[in-house]
Amino acid sequence: MVEKPGKLDISDEMIAERRGGSGRMPSDMPPWMAKSIVKIDKFSKWIGSIVCWILMPLIFAMTYEVLARKLFLAPTIWAYDISRFLYGALFMLGAGYALSRGVHIRADFLYRNFKIKTQGIIDFWLYLLFYFPGLLVFLYMTIGFVEESIRRGERGMDTTWMPFMWPIKTCLLVGIIFLLIQGFSELLKSYWAAKKGEWPGEENK
Repeated sequence: MVEKPGKLDISDEMIAERRGGSGRMPSDMPPWMAKSIVKIDKFSKWIGSIVCWILMPLIFAMTYEVLARKLFLAPTIWAYDISRFLYGALFMLGAGYALSRGVHIRADFLYRNFKIKTQGIIDFWLYLLFYFPGLLVFLYMTIGFVEESIRRGERGMDTTWMPFMWPIKTCLLVGIIFLLIQGFSELLKSYWAAKKGEWPGEENK
């Protein structure tokens, strides 16, 4: 007799998606906090909807390179650089949206068993002590990298195409800013979870 499969454990996926959308904010949440969370999350979603289109030129570049190389023995000198630049831009510019969806890699094997208040306390202090200080240092350093790259007209030296490097470095800078903006929303959500024992918008999804 064939046993029926047990209930699928989707706790990891549920944690990853617990802040997958603002939903309706709790009625007892201060208006400024609710508006900040909703507006920032909508902004990140808007950015994510735009950034995802980077996939189209990325796919085109890779397809063209494969066809040109295999069928016509005419490899390009630009496809490799374009692919890594576009992928880097997709990764960095979409990082804020990924954070809003809760899909960044994290060690949930312990965290998922904690009470929501405990989860909120952990997230709140990690954001304050590590996330924001780390990103602010990263932002400061990246501003210098971008400024120097533009001033020197820096080019990639590892390929014959030798593209300018400032566009991808600028994407890194902008991506950090998006992460800082979304991080403020996540900080507010974590504060509310630590205080009230519920994630904002979760009960209305």
